[in-house]
Amino acid sequence: MTTETRCEVAEWEKQIGAINLIVGDLERSKAFYQDVFGLPLQNEDEETAMFRFTDTYVFLQRGAANQDGVSRDALSLAQKGVGQFVIFVDDVDAVHVELDHAKVTPINGPADRDWGMRTLTLADPGGYTWEITQELPKDAQKKESR
Repeated sequence: MTTETRCEVAEWEKQIGAINLIVGDLERSKAFYQDVFGLPLQNEDEETAMFRFTDTYVFLQRGAANQDGVSRDALSLAQKGVGQFVIFVDDVDAVHVELDHAKVTPINGPADRDWGMRTLTLADPGGYTWEITQELPKDAQKKESR
């Protein structure tokens, strides 16, 4: 879109307020978000469950679009860089310990990345990937770049 054809939208905050995820097994996915992320259920009915990450709502919707479990296709897409959700934390390794206690196996990490972050990636039961990210101290980044 060029600047000549760009929409001039009224004043509004450009922030994602909600995400809808289609899941094969609503009960299993709901338990994952409660147990792994420690989120209280905000609302639910027979077809949906709603959670809230600070300023963003996550709606789980029962549907056949995704098979339950992390499929080879979902992992392949994640490894190719097809979108994922990111949560910033102060200590990735502490989160890793918590995930171990919850019997959640990461796809990769924790690992220090060239772009100055320490990351750990996991998948929910519907195959959606989540990256847990910690910004590395600037002095650690400088040492690595030498």
